[in-house]
Amino acid sequence: MSPFENLRSRKPRRAARLASWLRWLPVLLLTGAARGAAAERPNIVMFMTDDQAWSAMGAYGNPILKTPNMDRIAAGGILFERAFVVNSLCAPSRASFLTGRYGHATGVTTNAGEPKVPQEHYSDEYIVDLSNSAGLPVMPRGEITFPEILQAHGYCTAFVGKTHLAPHNRDRGYDYYFGFKGQGRYRNPILAEHFGGDAPYEDKEYPGHLTDLLGDHAVKFLETVRDRTKPFCLLLWFKAPHANWDAPDRFKQALAGVTFPKPDTWDYDLSRKPAAVADTHMQIGKADQTVDYDSYLRNYYQCLLGVDDNVGKVLDALDRQGLAGNTAVIYTSDNGMFLGEFGMLDKRLMYEPSIRIPLLVRHPQRIRPGARTARMALNLDLAPTVLELAGVAAPGNLHGRSLVPLFAGDGSGWRTEWLYEYYEYPWWHRVRPFRGIRTDRHKLIHWYSTSPEQFELYDLAADPQELNDLAQDPASAALIRRLYERMQALRRETGDPDLGLN
Repeated sequence: MSPFENLRSRKPRRAARLASWLRWLPVLLLTGAARGAAAERPNIVMFMTDDQAWSAMGAYGNPILKTPNMDRIAAGGILFERAFVVNSLCAPSRASFLTGRYGHATGVTTNAGEPKVPQEHYSDEYIVDLSNSAGLPVMPRGEITFPEILQAHGYCTAFVGKTHLAPHNRDRGYDYYFGFKGQGRYRNPILAEHFGGDAPYEDKEYPGHLTDLLGDHAVKFLETVRDRTKPFCLLLWFKAPHANWDAPDRFKQALAGVTFPKPDTWDYDLSRKPAAVADTHMQIGKADQTVDYDSYLRNYYQCLLGVDDNVGKVLDALDRQGLAGNTAVIYTSDNGMFLGEFGMLDKRLMYEPSIRIPLLVRHPQRIRPGARTARMALNLDLAPTVLELAGVAAPGNLHGRSLVPLFAGDGSGWRTEWLYEYYEYPWWHRVRPFRGIRTDRHKLIHWYSTSPEQFELYDLAADPQELNDLAQDPASAALIRRLYERMQALRRETGDPDLGLN
């Protein structure tokens, strides 16, 4: 079996993961018994969008898109200038957010298990019905999520929105659930509302727009459903601004007539990149449901206006109930997004627009308003961060680190490098499996699944737009070797089971 075939056929080792859970369960139970009263522990609200570029927010300097409610979170807390995902793809990233672990450890490495359509159709994301479990990756039951740990320590937990993992968070025992299967749909969506216990989940059609329905039900949880004797953890994970972009009607004309300036790299000649990049199917006007740049960005931004409006509903509900002072509010996205850089849309590649995400945290008791940090944060860090905020010991098998020290400006001993991985091929956009390492200054990309294998190397300090590939320069040989060896070491440290194969 080739290394590539092994990547696609690897099965989750449920027994091993269950044994891992059992090893640290007693520690968690003892830690929970030692905690103080519920009122002393912060509430948690975590907003997540789908495919939001870090630059698609007023707080990050977007000159066109107005996001006053996202900006409220930034103004009242800390903005991470360099936050990233370790696999820029929905399901693997969401699994890492929930567990604090790499996809090669959770077993969630792609957006699906086996392809369900003929290979010639893989470039069309809408050829498959993703409204149900078919084709979605399963989060192994032995992988324990941070909301489950919080619930075991006395938190009331709620999930509202999109999971993109089978069985749609319906096996995780949330006290309140309002979610949908697969990608769902923006108009008159099919959702299930559940109030805990053993009752079956019943899907039905809800009239209205999905973004608004999710915001309204998150407020419903805060105002009428939650157990007021407990702290709560609410995850509100939107579908927007994922394609096919369809904003609430009140925002349909919000950006009418706006001409959007193209990125500096719009006309970049992709033949200067490795063939694995040039052969992808991600060009605006050719891939997915895009016609031209202006219509793509207009529809995308209008979806985010709907998100911002509903973020405001939830923030206002926290204010009305006097909860804002003791609630940690987190805002992020499951991955980045190309907004015309290199003429592209979507994500997957290891270039900055794809891997970089917005990340905001507001917690009045721990974070001074208007704080910023340039330390590199990862989606792996959110689980240990939330657990530390709640006063709960994190499991010993996590790959992320708590961001709490950065809230107070303590970056001593913080990471200066991290591992990236990508596995899904050949669909949807013909991006071949690869991995890489990003440091504070350099980025090495290893296209190990091509023949022959190829590398890309960028000096991000001198070349932040990643235009000048230094991999073919003989003077870079020593740096490439050093970065490659460090990348292999990171794979060993995080238990990559394919180490030694490629």
